[in-house]
Amino acid sequence: MRKKSDRITALYADPRGEIFDAPFVAAARIGSNIVRLQPSDLIPLPDSADLMFLPERPAVAFDRNNQLITLDGNAVSALLPAGFTRTHLPASDPNHRANQPLPLFGYTAVALYKDQIHVAAIQTDELNKWNPLNYNSSLRRRIKRVKQSLPNNRLVDHLAHCSLEWHCLTAQNLFYHRWEAGLPTSPTCNAKCLGCISLQQSECCPSPQSRINFKPTVEEITDVAVYHLRDAPDAIISFGQGCEGEPSLAADRIAPSIKKIRSITPRGMININTNAGFVDGLKSIVDAGLDSMRVSMISARPQSYDCYYRSNYSLDDVKRSIGYALERRVNVSINLLYLPGFNDRSDEVDAWLEFLSEYPIAMIQMRNLNIDPDYFLGTMPQSDNPALGTKKFLSALKNKFPQLNIGSFSHYKK
Repeated sequence: MRKKSDRITALYADPRGEIFDAPFVAAARIGSNIVRLQPSDLIPLPDSADLMFLPERPAVAFDRNNQLITLDGNAVSALLPAGFTRTHLPASDPNHRANQPLPLFGYTAVALYKDQIHVAAIQTDELNKWNPLNYNSSLRRRIKRVKQSLPNNRLVDHLAHCSLEWHCLTAQNLFYHRWEAGLPTSPTCNAKCLGCISLQQSECCPSPQSRINFKPTVEEITDVAVYHLRDAPDAIISFGQGCEGEPSLAADRIAPSIKKIRSITPRGMININTNAGFVDGLKSIVDAGLDSMRVSMISARPQSYDCYYRSNYSLDDVKRSIGYALERRVNVSINLLYLPGFNDRSDEVDAWLEFLSEYPIAMIQMRNLNIDPDYFLGTMPQSDNPALGTKKFLSALKNKFPQLNIGSFSHYKK
């Protein structure tokens, strides 16, 4: 029986997308630094992960003299399912400049190891409810049933479109009548994020989905929420989805909706995914009876934060919103937009440690930042501070804050 090779070899793709392995050591990136992949960096390619090649980006590898060489083909990347956090980016020829930024996906380094494709990643949460195998079946029949139960509800129509067109899992959960279901409400936003997946400026890359184009009424929001919360298992309804802007800008509709929902049923959790920049709006939503709040953040340093969000509010506003929610016993987590070689830089880590000392949040949810790494790193503030690496970054957080939960999803709490 042939012994499986313990050598970590590079992968590359031809113009048709067919993938080959090369007799050289696989390379990957942490930020802009190209490094050799080690066995401890790798896990087998997860089920439901996707492989893709990176056009106009020649693959690279290390030869037997440890010299970086360019391969005759494109770099290969994996797109990971939720619950997995990448530790390395795909490497390509640093001297070759592509004409267009990559689409907004979370690109992860891959290699061949022990005759099996591996990825540079760690698992940060259990798939369970978010395994893609649990979705995308019998949807049209289920959508028809919910539309019969909630006729003439524009939110139901919108979520049906998201389920079928964008394969959104939180949208689909409404029709499966289980777990966390999304309730998009706001077509407007108070930020212009570099990696916004529903609305992009013309100079960047196209968004992978469209944004909601109407304002649901209190009645539409309430009817969908009560339908889900009243008897779905581990029921959560979440304002703030990828197909909308900032939900707190719809506080004039969300706050009265929450009050009305809670007048009908005490069951389940009401959550908001937010940038937390509109303090007054969030205060009214918290006071209405919000259970949990997940705040999108890329950095606890004002320079980095401002450069990414390009917002009409400040990081201090975000902190005020988080402090207000914590004082009122709302369960607060941070949705950490993560890119190896940026968030794990020593200056960024120091800022996170200071932030977490002041704001004792319950959880960090790791989210692979969907963006072209070169576009992102070329836009964000430059720094000479070294990167710790993903594993050391997470260890630094846990060592100082043992009670902090590191995961990837909002968890149901009774």
